[in-house]
Amino acid sequence: VQLQASGGGLVQAGGSLRLSCAASGASGRTISNNAVGWFRRAPGKDREFVATISWNGGDTEYADAVKGRFTISRDRARNTIYLQMISLKPEDTAVYYCAAGRRPIGSSDLRNYNYWGQGTLVTVSS
Repeated sequence: VQLQASGGGLVQAGGSLRLSCAASGASGRTISNNAVGWFRRAPGKDREFVATISWNGGDTEYADAVKGRFTISRDRARNTIYLQMISLKPEDTAVYYCAAGRRPIGSSDLRNYNYWGQGTLVTVSS
């Protein structure tokens, strides 16, 4: 399975962005039965959990730092996941990665994800 993240860019503090992550795979393999998540890596920091959504979209989980501002969603038919980000802050500046999990239920532990996208850069200016 290959994941292609897009939608990053430069935005002012308080602005919004919507990230997308399209999945594709050989022999029609999909991620429709897997949890998916978003992680990010800020300059000089380790990769950290942002949000995850279960295989059917019924359960979501967010990092405390983004609760109330970010929304994760998925379109199973299109094998695409999204991260809507509003009220962006300079501390949200990072490379954002989408990932597909090993299980149908999401996790904040990156070790539970076995497919990763290449990342898309989000820069929030003050």
